[in-house]
Amino acid sequence: MQLNFDFFNKWVKDKLGIQLDAYKEKQMQRRIANIMESHNIKTLEAYAKLLERNADAKQEFLEHITINVTEFYRNRDLFEVFEKNLVALNKTFPRMKIWSAACSIGAEPYTLAMILQKNKINSAKIIATDIDRTILQKAKTAIYKPNELKNIPPAEKSEYFTKFSADQYQLKDNIKRQVMFKRHDLLKDRYEDKCHVIVCRNVTIYFKNEARDEVYRKFADALVPGGILFTGATETINFSEKFGLKKIDSFIYQKM
Repeated sequence: MQLNFDFFNKWVKDKLGIQLDAYKEKQMQRRIANIMESHNIKTLEAYAKLLERNADAKQEFLEHITINVTEFYRNRDLFEVFEKNLVALNKTFPRMKIWSAACSIGAEPYTLAMILQKNKINSAKIIATDIDRTILQKAKTAIYKPNELKNIPPAEKSEYFTKFSADQYQLKDNIKRQVMFKRHDLLKDRYEDKCHVIVCRNVTIYFKNEARDEVYRKFADALVPGGILFTGATETINFSEKFGLKKIDSFIYQKM
């Protein structure tokens, strides 16, 4: 099957405002081909027409390309290391601004809110952003399935969640209120500034090297000196010094 990705990349950028050419080509093209196959569509021109006229198909496409795979305390051991660094940082910065970038369904920023409450850090502000408006709406409802809570100890689950239905749990309001959600595209929108903590995990692995490096440079610019960046378990930043960052712990980098 010959697919005209030059046409489709331009169409997606013009119509949806997403820069597909910043993502690793083979991974992205494979995901698009798979979703086209599920609709029995043979050409990208035909797929573009479907996306233009069918809102459900467009939302399916957005969710498919933005990889909304997440859970609370993803890589629990790394979050325990991060928590120690966060508590130590709070002694230097009593009033912290925390940015959870590419937050998906909200599990990550709400994990941060739970950590803050557990450590009695009451003066921090959490901003959570994602490119997908529908996913952000789901994050605001804060209703989750058991597999998304699998890393939370039973006592914490009882403290922070209530049973919503037979197979769903809803986060309690005192945690929900700590997070402010808004739309943001890491590849083209203006970044937050004066952040003390940025958490962006398991996202840049899908970007080409040039786009990934630009994201890290902008994250470094968004941090105050001494602020920290927490990345995913496969996202080691090689030569982090070129961004003005130094590695201080497992997948944690500090602005010099």
